[in-house]
Amino acid sequence: MAKDYKQITKDISQYIGELKKLAPDAMQGFYALSKNATADGVLSEKTKEFIALAIGVTQRCDGCIGFHTKALHKLGATKEEVAEVMAMCVYMGGGPTLMYAADALRAFDQFSAE
Repeated sequence: MAKDYKQITKDISQYIGELKKLAPDAMQGFYALSKNATADGVLSEKTKEFIALAIGVTQRCDGCIGFHTKALHKLGATKEEVAEVMAMCVYMGGGPTLMYAADALRAFDQFSAE
């Protein structure tokens, strides 16, 4: 059965909301780090999201794949750009990474269908 990345991110977001209530200081720190790390600088926000997606794929994190493909879609990334980054992931990570690289393209398609 194919993974539904829209549902995966929705489900995770629900529990992130609970974490915000239960551990507000830690979550505020995480979001401050996220905001500053992804902001345009020497590297663009889009480039940084590609890096985050690549790390998520190589770490086999479905939530990371979902959230970062969603962000890349909003930033105007193309499927061809995602595929090129995924090719680098497969080059560096081999067969297991190929499985998640394919899922990253699936996730991008799911968010592109909105």
